[in-house]
Amino acid sequence: MTHDHDHVAHAPRNAGRAFALGIGLNLAFVLVEAVYGVLAHSMALLADAGHNLSDVLALTLAWGASTLARRGPSERFTYGLRSSSILVALLNAALLLVVTGGIAWEAINRLASPAPVAGETVIWVALVGILINGASAMLFARDRRRDINMRGAFLHLAADAAVSLGVVVAGIGIVFTGWLWLDPLAGLVIAVAIVWSTWGLLRDSVALALNAVPEHIDPRVVRTYLSLLAGVAEVHDLHIWAMSTTETALTVHLVIPGGHPGDAFMAEVCKELRARYHVHHATIQI
Repeated sequence: MTHDHDHVAHAPRNAGRAFALGIGLNLAFVLVEAVYGVLAHSMALLADAGHNLSDVLALTLAWGASTLARRGPSERFTYGLRSSSILVALLNAALLLVVTGGIAWEAINRLASPAPVAGETVIWVALVGILINGASAMLFARDRRRDINMRGAFLHLAADAAVSLGVVVAGIGIVFTGWLWLDPLAGLVIAVAIVWSTWGLLRDSVALALNAVPEHIDPRVVRTYLSLLAGVAEVHDLHIWAMSTTETALTVHLVIPGGHPGDAFMAEVCKELRARYHVHHATIQI
């Protein structure tokens, strides 16, 4: 039997700095948006402030998970705390859906009885929100494709930028038409859009939490590669799962009638598994 693994967790570089900047910018904007939301009597601004506050919590949790994922293994947690990043990605998706549900509920109530709204104030505050949320989202754009935790942070902030854009459109409509129902309608439409974009994150997070094969790996292709190795007669008990949002593990039993092929052969197999399928932790039984 042989095994291959990296000794450090694969957390994205500068993740701590990105989280710190994202949390700081959004927390400051929550305070500004909440104050002006009350002064302008805007449900859209208040809903956006609540959404931004949920993002501050989500980013804090994701930062904590990113830090925990870098901790080494212990006698009790033999894989370390890498899986915490998967749990936080799942929690972030669920949190975003819950908050969006609250926004939709309030928007429906406001549609029934629209309140006077200071449209110009709404426009200027929302424009600031687009800049802050857009800039914060770009902090996580680079790593979102290879880390579902980073993807969750990116989606939270990108969704906030979309919310702010909708608020701007509603504010312009109110200024030029006086239609107060545009404010809650914008909140409702944006809530639906957020749910649509978040569903994929929730689905992928649940799959990883249940030890499903990561989406970027086709187990049939891996099995075929292993079965075609020199001397391999059969491939048994192939298991592939995510140890974290960035690391993948594999265990397999290779039946080789000619006996152990040697350490050089096994090292080459592990190297290919890393290069072809991004498997960072491979355990192979002969």
